[in-house]
This record gives sequence, structure tokens and C-alpha cells, in this order.
Amino acid sequence: MAGTGTSPLNRAEQFIWLTARVLEQRRFAHHFLEGGADAVETALAAYLNEDGGYGHGLEPDLRGPVSQPLHTAHALNVLDSIGRCDGLRVERICRFLTEVSTKEGALPALLPTQRGYPAAPFIPIVDHPPAELLTTGPVVGLLHRNAVWHAWLFRATDFCWAAVEALERSHPYEIEAALAFLDGAPDRARAEVAADRLGRLVRDQRLVVLDPQRRAEYPVAAGYAPGEQHFPYDYVRTPDSLARRWFTDEELSLSLDHLAAEQQADGGWPVTWRQWAPGTALEGRPLVTLRALLTLRAHGRSLG
Repeated sequence: MAGTGTSPLNRAEQFIWLTARVLEQRRFAHHFLEGGADAVETALAAYLNEDGGYGHGLEPDLRGPVSQPLHTAHALNVLDSIGRCDGLRVERICRFLTEVSTKEGALPALLPTQRGYPAAPFIPIVDHPPAELLTTGPVVGLLHRNAVWHAWLFRATDFCWAAVEALERSHPYEIEAALAFLDGAPDRARAEVAADRLGRLVRDQRLVVLDPQRRAEYPVAAGYAPGEQHFPYDYVRTPDSLARRWFTDEELSLSLDHLAAEQQADGGWPVTWRQWAPGTALEGRPLVTLRALLTLRAHGRSLG
């Protein structure tokens, strides 16, 4: 029987059963209710296309059936979270990544095949999309962290190193992507040097709210929604991230207090990015809720 208590976890569970897609329900059950990984993978398979990529609205801000790098990156994250980022399933994904990469060997954010299907207005559809660190970094870092070796990774890794080390002005989501790459990059010494530089950049450019009580004093990045700000926990999702050294114990603790307090009356956490369609906002909240719960647990916060 579903939990009916008033702890943060009980309240989140009720929210998940009430609002989430089957995939997020299965993921919640796996992470918090001792549910099996097979059920998660079965739910994820509904989004898989014959070309080895994923589509069908897996990433809520992109609708329609066509495979996209962002959907496929999302699928890899799910597989990683259940310990299934290996074997033929990942070989198939890497073949798709190879086929859709730019001449640099890296991933664009959105393929022009999306044209004709609904998509968030802040993700432009162009005929010849450029390679993006935002898309490529998390995928490359995740594959390296899982000791996946595929020919696609060689040029994609070189692209990520060049992009990360060239960053001068940035925004929070790009920093998250760079960090995801660095946290998985095999060259740990080089990754530590690059991460230290990014940490200084984040603080110098005020890309993080260090004091939630003074949130209004921190700028919102250009193109972001009002209130779409990042906090230390957004960069330090787990204590072993290279970003942990960017923040003092007090700064991280204050941000985790803020994250815990953001749980809404219905048990879910709010979406902060721009909401452009009712369905995408509804599907986004369970994803944000799962991420909040996993972050709090990773840092040893009690969920009751």
C-alpha cells in the first residue's frame, strides 16, 4: 500500500502516483520502494525507436515520435540510474549518436527532424544545428563513468575538452553540462584543473544563488524564466562531484535546506523553467521531484 504519512517521502510518493508517467512511477519505485530495474527498463523501452534513439516526448519539452539527442541523453541517464548502462543497449545508442553527430563528432541539441512536431519555443529548430556542449557533455561524461568504450567517444571527448577549456562566459545549464563531462572524464588531473577554473567562473559571474534568503539579489541568466536560478545543489548533485569544492559546507547546507523547503503542498517540487504547454509542465514536475529526492538522499538528508 502506498505510504500515507506526512513525511517528505510519503508526500512525494502520493504526488508521483497521482501525476507521474509510468516511467517516473517505476523509477520512484526502484529508488525508494525496492522496485526492480527490469520494470524501469521496460517502461523506458516504450520511447525507443528503430534507429536506436529515443523520442515520443521522453524529454517533455520535445513532443512527437522522432529520435532526438536530448531524448537519448535522458534515456542514458535512466539506464545509468538503474545500473544498466552497458552491453547491446548502449552499443545501439552509440550507433545512433554516431549517425546524428556533426562534423566535429559531437551532438547538436535538436535535429531538424523535429520540424512539424511541437517543441518548446526556447529550443530553436534549424537546418544545420551546431554541436553543443550542453548536449554532448553529459552523454560523454556518463559513458566514461560507466567505462563504455566506443569509437564515437574519441572525437566527442576531444570536442568536450576544447569546449570546456574555452568557456569564458556561460550560463548555469552549460556549466552543469561541462561539470557532467568533467565528473566522468578519464583524465582526472586535467578534469580537476578545469573544474577549479569553472568554479571560479561560477562565483565570479554569479551563476549560483549562495544565500537563498537573498535570492532576489542574484541575476537570472539571459533567456531564462523569472526565478529560474541555480543553487549549489544544482551543481553538487552528489558529494563526490568535482563541484563540491566550489562551495563551503555552510553554502551547500543552506541550499539543501532551501531544496527541502521547496516541496509543495501536493508533495511535488516545482518546475522553474519556462512552462509553455500544460502537458509538459505536468510531466516535468515528477522529474523534478525525483531529482530533488535523490539529491537530498545523496547528501544524507532524512526523507522520513
